[in-house]
Amino acid sequence: MAQPTADVRAMRRRLRELRLALDPATRAAAERSIRGLLARLGVFRRGAHVALYLPMRGEVDLSPCLELARARGTRIYVPRIVNRRRRRMLFAPWTAGAARRRNAFGILEPHCAAGARPALALDVVVLPLVGFDPRGHRLGMGAGYYDRALRRRLAAGAWRRPKLLGVAYSC
Repeated sequence: MAQPTADVRAMRRRLRELRLALDPATRAAAERSIRGLLARLGVFRRGAHVALYLPMRGEVDLSPCLELARARGTRIYVPRIVNRRRRRMLFAPWTAGAARRRNAFGILEPHCAAGARPALALDVVVLPLVGFDPRGHRLGMGAGYYDRALRRRLAAGAWRRPKLLGVAYSC
């Protein structure tokens, strides 16, 4: 993974400022729209293994999708940091009422990693974006957890699963 340039760091900082400046009504409307689009795309279907994320400050809140997915029979996973030094995460099952903890970044995650899977064992991964760089590449928060979890895997020249769906505010 390449080190980000000063321009990329500045772009991330500016996009984080813009999304934090969104008024509550705009934020809520955007989140409803994104959740509706995910539902229409068929992400939440019976038997599918789907990774969502639990938002940190400023990210699109997909928490209402957890109940929708459960009602449709989708198996939901969320990121769980398993090695902070190596910036490694897996995707742990998310069930209502299961014990939770806050990780080093203050993000909720399952307390237990039992049943955790690598990204390649999932059907869909919905991931948060800060935005895109001028070449159309995903800009995350910069720690590289998703980059490591989603290393490119090619089979016969085609992307293997999981399908990746990035979500962000239009700003």
